[in-house]
Parts: sequence; structure tokens; C-alpha cells
Amino acid sequence: MSNDDPTGPDDIGVVEIAGAAARFARGLVRPRPVDRRLLASIEDRGLPAGDVTVTVRALPQVVRRVPAVGVVEGAGLGLLPNAMTTYVVEHPDATFLVDPGYCRDAPSRAIAELPWLARLLVTPPADTISSADGLLAHPPTRPPDFALPTHAHWDHVCGLLDLPDLPVRLRTTERQWALDGAHAPAGGVRSSLSDGRPIIDYDLDGPPVATFTASHDLFGDGSVIVVDLAGHTPGSVGVLARTTTRWVLLAGDAAWHTEQVQRVRQKPAIPGEFADEDRDAAFATLHRLHLARHRVHVVPTHDADASGHLCDGRFSQTRSVDDFRYGGLE
Repeated sequence: MSNDDPTGPDDIGVVEIAGAAARFARGLVRPRPVDRRLLASIEDRGLPAGDVTVTVRALPQVVRRVPAVGVVEGAGLGLLPNAMTTYVVEHPDATFLVDPGYCRDAPSRAIAELPWLARLLVTPPADTISSADGLLAHPPTRPPDFALPTHAHWDHVCGLLDLPDLPVRLRTTERQWALDGAHAPAGGVRSSLSDGRPIIDYDLDGPPVATFTASHDLFGDGSVIVVDLAGHTPGSVGVLARTTTRWVLLAGDAAWHTEQVQRVRQKPAIPGEFADEDRDAAFATLHRLHLARHRVHVVPTHDADASGHLCDGRFSQTRSVDDFRYGGLE
């Protein structure tokens, strides 16, 4: 039960819920199996060369514990730490925010617009910190120059409501889906991205990087690379950043928790079927993240443990990326 949102109207039907519930129950016993053929076909193209580095810092956030069975298909009993994290990336030429996901007065400005099932599942703690307040309490060395959401769901963009003049860089595919389609993603997404706000489109015009099929070099120096993580939304991306200690991949909601990456486990049918735009594509992306984890520190936005390594702007070496409860595949 991640802090994520389904898209669509506020009338999720009984038939839809019943079908998803049946698939949820089946997934508890028989999770979707790893696609070994796909895994074997994925080629690792390596990481860009260069000596420019950036800092990646997670703004402090309130953490809540959510049932693992609502985050990782087939998970056992237990709770996982979940948070609505915003990241500050500082490059020598610019500072930018990744996933400014929570606004002041969010219950009335964003959450009230969500379908009833989403409100039931994802409403965060009352003391959740807005992106703007997190910046005030822990300011970067220079004010943010722009925001780069990994995707256009409410809990990754509504913090922009408190930052009205901040430009946004959004993948063209994602902008078209979020702003030009017949149905807006729920939760104040269009109001967060409109009202005269500068939107700077970009495309994944670069070569494959690591295990990902397309890329965009944000500064032209190989230090920050946007990569394709489509599936959760049509234009979902990850932000791959070279720090002084290792590469970090801010993976948005391609996974809700690192255990999904470690075990190649999709989101459970409830709420996953109401959150992922393309379940098959999202599952394929998990395979790419699973293999990439050997090279980079994969950080799902809502995984509070993974984000906790980044609270001081440096990758913490106190816990290996593979040091999780379950053994990994290769």
C-alpha cells in the first residue's frame, strides 16, 4: 500500500475490485514468475565515463509502516517503511528536485480528488512534511533551478503547488499523457503542472545505458542520465546520478520497495492494477532494475530505508544494496 495513486474517475467499480481481489489472493500464493528468457536477453551497456559528480540528498520525511503484502506481490507478514520522499540533486551547474511529491494542505488540495479506494489506501500521516517545508528546513547551497519528476502522479508532483515559479522538466511522452489526454491523472496533477508554469520537454534521445534501453544526458557530461522506466506510467523515468562514492538511480515508482527489485516481484493486484498503467511493461522494467542493482544503488522513491542512505547527500556504505531479507537472483 504505497503512497501512490490510481488514475481515472472516482467510480472504481465492484466488478473491477472483485477481479483485482481475486488476483491479489492468487498472487499471495503464486506470485508472477520471473521471466528467465527476458532476464537472459538484457544486455548491460555500461555506464558513462567522466569525472563530474553530483550530490544526491533525500529531504527528511515522516515514515510510516505499511503491510508488505500491499507493496510486494507474495510477500509474507510484516511491515515495510514507506515515505513520500523528495530528492535534491546538486550539479556544479544547477540544483534540481526529483519528485517534489507533497504539498501543504494536501488532504484538501490533492488527496480529496483521488478515487475513494486510493484515499483509503494511500493517505499519508497527518504530519507528512511538504517538499517546500523540507527545503526550508534543509536548504541546498543554491535554490532549485528546476524540478524533474520521475512521473506525473500526484505524489510525485503536487509539491509543486507550493513552488509556483519553479520550471519543470518532463519527458514528452509523460507530458502528453498527463496534460493532453482526455482523463487527467487524479490528485491535482494538472493544476501542479499548469497555471503558466514553464514545462520543458525532453526526449530519451541517447543510447542504451547500463540495462536500460534509452537515455538522456541532462548536462552533457555523463553525470546525470535520465533512463527509461516505462510501465508504471507511459513516460516513467529514472534519474541515474554519479556521486563521489557510486552511481545512484532514483527509480520513482518503477518499484515501491527494494524487495521488488531484489526478488523481481511486481506490485500486488490491489493496489497495483489501479496504479500501473501497463503491468507487463512495469514487470519488464523490474527485470532491468534487478540486473542494474549490481552496478548502481537503486532507490525507489517510497522506500524509506533506501532513501535513508541519502539523507546527508552521500551514499552510505553501511548497508550493501544486496543486503536484504531475501537472497537475490542473478
